[in-house]
Amino acid sequence: MKNLSKSLYTKGLQCAKALWLKKYNKEVLTPPNEQALSVFKTGDEVGGLACDLFPGGKEIPFDRDNIDGMIALTKQYLEEGVKDIYEATFKYDDVLVMVDILHINDDGSVEIYEVKSSTWNAKKKIADIQKYIEDASIQHYVLNGCGFEIKKTSIVLLNTDYIRGAKLEIDKLFTIVDVTVNVLTLQKNIPITLQTFQEVLTDKEHEPNVDIGRHCKNPYECDAMAYCWKVQREIPDYSVFNIFSLTAKSKALDLYRQGIVKVEDIPDDFEMSEKQRETVNAWKHQNKIVNKDEIQNFLNTITYPLYHFDFETYQNAVPMFEGTKAFQQIPFQYSLHIEHANGDIEHKEFLGKEGTDPREALVQRLVSDIPKDVTVLAYYSLFEESRLKELATAFPEYGEHLLAIAGNLVDLEVPFKNKSFYVPQMKGRSSIKVVLPALVPDMEKAYKELELVQNGGDAMNIFPLLADMPQEQKDRHRCALLKYCELDTLAMVKVLDKLKDAVNT
Repeated sequence: MKNLSKSLYTKGLQCAKALWLKKYNKEVLTPPNEQALSVFKTGDEVGGLACDLFPGGKEIPFDRDNIDGMIALTKQYLEEGVKDIYEATFKYDDVLVMVDILHINDDGSVEIYEVKSSTWNAKKKIADIQKYIEDASIQHYVLNGCGFEIKKTSIVLLNTDYIRGAKLEIDKLFTIVDVTVNVLTLQKNIPITLQTFQEVLTDKEHEPNVDIGRHCKNPYECDAMAYCWKVQREIPDYSVFNIFSLTAKSKALDLYRQGIVKVEDIPDDFEMSEKQRETVNAWKHQNKIVNKDEIQNFLNTITYPLYHFDFETYQNAVPMFEGTKAFQQIPFQYSLHIEHANGDIEHKEFLGKEGTDPREALVQRLVSDIPKDVTVLAYYSLFEESRLKELATAFPEYGEHLLAIAGNLVDLEVPFKNKSFYVPQMKGRSSIKVVLPALVPDMEKAYKELELVQNGGDAMNIFPLLADMPQEQKDRHRCALLKYCELDTLAMVKVLDKLKDAVNT
């Protein structure tokens, strides 16, 4: 076993097969998508900023082709008396680790700080960061093996109780969680675990026989899932795992172990909730569920003119604007399709100015565009409600109006989530990205034909980049953002039309 890294160690803890695949057959693994790459980038940014907690240190530059050089430079800095080393690199027992921040005390003892771009607040518990403790534990093991006296091991996390003022206060932005005791309790098992990994990796020819299970998504979704589930076990896109959650006592796993993976093969007498049974039977018999009374009750909650409303937001791990928190959702755009009783439709929209805090300008336009006493329709309205309440707190002079809008929200997802209206193509889900193509196939094509921005993730990623784009490129992307958000609320108009048709046929 050569140079087992910290990331490989934690991968092995989740699944020995995943570890083997990463070492010997990584071609079958799913490469990171844009969202994952964004997470990696955020991690690098947060890690760099956390070094300011221990200013004046020296960094070990990463060099994949010269790990020995990284280890030698770490040793050199230690001999020179450097007090803080970033990415300090060590190897022991064929395990390679790079410590995010290594602090050296005056008595020669050291402190390990593992930086994560995840969050911490007063409500969190140590159990919530167990996966990070595993990371820190292997670092402790290696440094202890290298002969260091380790005084403390900590996880550094973003503090979401901190609200940024005019200036960013690094010491308040981060919370340092001491996990020394927790790490020490794991030490005795590490040699046994490493021996197991050694046995797994010694056989380069034979892939370990590890069945699928809850570990495939816990604590992370494994990049071997498509290979293990789809390729090897031919789990269909719509399976028992879509009906029952993948918990420790999963009914889906019970069925799988009986050789049942297709929804249509679930026995009629299998124990499940009434809603689950409705979903299963709808798929088995390809039946549509239309409860006209329930749909009409929903439609009765709507008054005209009706405001179809959708926010677009983005997040910064590090709060950029005064009055914001780490990873706070920042609304930068909205679309409104205003539907009148006679069927007429008008459209209004807002897109914030790049490079600035877009919230106040958005609020000013929003209270102008939406009166206090109208029905506002949103899909999964809890999201819009939460953002409106946050804006009301941030801009109290508009608070009454914003809270009135929030109080007038009606959730278009409700009749689909409750299965008042359900078609088999929805496959047990109720998000608009599932409901829309099932009810209005032409709209799915419309999204695919959009340029540059085709989903909320694209919008979230693009808006923060606008400020650094050349003007022509910026204009194209702003236009794309507007077209995407407009399509979102137009989609709601089309979906609502289908509900109206359902009670009239």
